Amino acid sequence: MADLNSEIDVDIDVQEILLAASQHDVRKLRTLIRSNKVPDPVNVKDSETGYSPLHAAIAACEPDEQPTNGEPNGIHADDAGDNEQQKTLDEGINTVKFLLQEGAIWNDLDLKNETPGCLARRLGLTELYELMVDAGVRAELLLNRLEGYEQLSDDEEENEGDDNAETAETTTATTAPDASEETSREAGDSTGDPDVTNPRYLESNLTFQNDRLLDEDQNGVMMAWESDIMAKSAKKLLPTPGLRVLNIGHGMGIVDGFFQEQSPAAHHIVEAHPDVVAEMKRKGWHEKPGVQIHQGRWQDVLPKLVEQGETFDAIYYDTFAESYADFREFMSEQVIGLLEPTGQFGFFNGMGADRQISYDVYQKVVEMDVFEAGFDVDWEEIRVPKLEGEWSGVRRPYWVVDNYRLPTCRYMD
Repeated sequence: MADLNSEIDVDIDVQEILLAASQHDVRKLRTLIRSNKVPDPVNVKDSETGYSPLHAAIAACEPDEQPTNGEPNGIHADDAGDNEQQKTLDEGINTVKFLLQEGAIWNDLDLKNETPGCLARRLGLTELYELMVDAGVRAELLLNRLEGYEQLSDDEEENEGDDNAETAETTTATTAPDASEETSREAGDSTGDPDVTNPRYLESNLTFQNDRLLDEDQNGVMMAWESDIMAKSAKKLLPTPGLRVLNIGHGMGIVDGFFQEQSPAAHHIVEAHPDVVAEMKRKGWHEKPGVQIHQGRWQDVLPKLVEQGETFDAIYYDTFAESYADFREFMSEQVIGLLEPTGQFGFFNGMGADRQISYDVYQKVVEMDVFEAGFDVDWEEIRVPKLEGEWSGVRRPYWVVDNYRLPTCRYMD
């Protein structure tokens, strides 16, 4: 039988930590966290709100409503209140920094499905939001590096036959278990539904509709609302006729249709799903000008193209249910062998797009990795229309942010 007094003591300890966080009392927090009275004290949760200490520290910075009427010459009567608010914000920033240093999870969720950064953004606390974005960048960069280290240290026998190795998630004290790895379109979820993995996707039966392509778990593989994005991507990558283009991931054929409109001299398409390849042939893609279809995973196809000496003026990457590690490998290992010195490459920038803070984190992570791979990147912001009705019949939205950031990458000068 559980010790009721022990449970009460633990709950009191949790509430004491949360109260100290909300009061921005770093000295007391340090003492409480290091007393080890509860497991993982820096990430305890309030049972009613789901708030962690990070949530509590940020929520306590919520601005007071400003009075609507001011004094003559625009001078507010409550300057003292403004100073007090700034003091609270400064104390909140110091508290958040301390909690992050102690191992607080930057993207932990409360009962409203908000991370601490989501809460800061909703409350208009820009400095705290940027602090949480930077924490997310550090955590994701660390995870990416740890993943590479683990792959190098694994024995060959452990990796043999493991098609799911690239989707394995790594959990640390600074990253929530369900968000350690984002993918190009779909990151899986924690609702108990089937996980979205590339092997599962490639084995699933696809459903082709006029405005969408779904896998057998009703995940949106590609949807017609992306057409404006694809059109702009194609025109940026192929600004003039007679260029050579390589597209990885055909899907519904949206971007390939726009590539065809640019009259390329050669148009290579890599597609891994047999249902998509069958649909391509049914629609006569193999007979279109310059088109050459390569059936298979890009990991198998691209090295052969390099061996054959194929090069391209433009490369586009838009896969489904692959990890960020896959994208990084493509960018750093494959593009350099296939892209002409004056060429450009782009990708569907949907990483983390099911939450604004995740999207902001991954833009910074991508910028760093693009730079490390030897490329510059330009971004164009495109307003995304409201998509509420687009998700009917789809298991979950893979896009919720307001603006799409269209990337165009080229070799550094």
